[in-house]
Amino acid sequence: MRIELEKRQERSKTLAWASPIIAVLATMVTGGLVFAALGKPPLAALWVFFVEPFASLWSLEELVVKATPLILIGVGLSISYRANVWNIGAEGQLTAGALAGATVPILAHGWNTPATLLAMLVLGAIGGMLWGLIPALLKIRAGANEILVSLMLVYVSQLLLDWLVRGPWRDPHGYNFPKSVAFEDWQTIPTIGDGRLNFGIVIALAVALALSVLMRRTIKGYEVRVMGEAPRAGRFAGFSSERMVLFAFLLSGGLAGLAGVIEVASTVGQLQPNISPGYGFTAI
Repeated sequence: MRIELEKRQERSKTLAWASPIIAVLATMVTGGLVFAALGKPPLAALWVFFVEPFASLWSLEELVVKATPLILIGVGLSISYRANVWNIGAEGQLTAGALAGATVPILAHGWNTPATLLAMLVLGAIGGMLWGLIPALLKIRAGANEILVSLMLVYVSQLLLDWLVRGPWRDPHGYNFPKSVAFEDWQTIPTIGDGRLNFGIVIALAVALALSVLMRRTIKGYEVRVMGEAPRAGRFAGFSSERMVLFAFLLSGGLAGLAGVIEVASTVGQLQPNISPGYGFTAI
């Protein structure tokens, strides 16, 4: 007896809604088996991962704080991947955005108005875009593999950050610790309430909503889908694969850079050697 797997002609709506639930359940089962193999109580471990984050107001706020950069980076990467453009260097673009945005409070520390924060956010997005532009141009002009180039640039940006906070941008009053001056007042994202929850989540949700409209209601969204699913048909329609590579990297890189500057202007509050626990990789 021969068994063949064939792709569905149409995606089942029921399965589309059930797939995330099935994925979470499969993760729980697999995780439980791993913890059991390590000699840890599976139910207690899964409780920590899946229940404790919802156990109190503080943990819910922390969950939202951690979700903010993941949303910003994830929605940008999702569009890039829908276009069949493989940006794996969001962690580097996050770092580049943090560096670009931090130039304002570090080099103009006395400037402290609402325009300061706006300038930081804009520069952060531009920094991420410029870092994403490097693998995009190398792919277009030299045929370089964007996966390898964008990934290797992660380490370049992280080493640049490390050099700056240990050298030119180190706080002269920081007791020789590798960190920049602390950001103050309008150099930080305003908080919501008394905890660490901040308006970064509002920006992230607004971006996610805007990109949802872009993908569903605009010609650009249609172009992204066509170039990702049938690039040859897209070229017949007049769409450019080179312009799509640029668009995908600028969009995903810019949002990663925005996530980076929001992170250092909120939860971190300054530049230091480690500003991200790996948001750029996790968001993939």
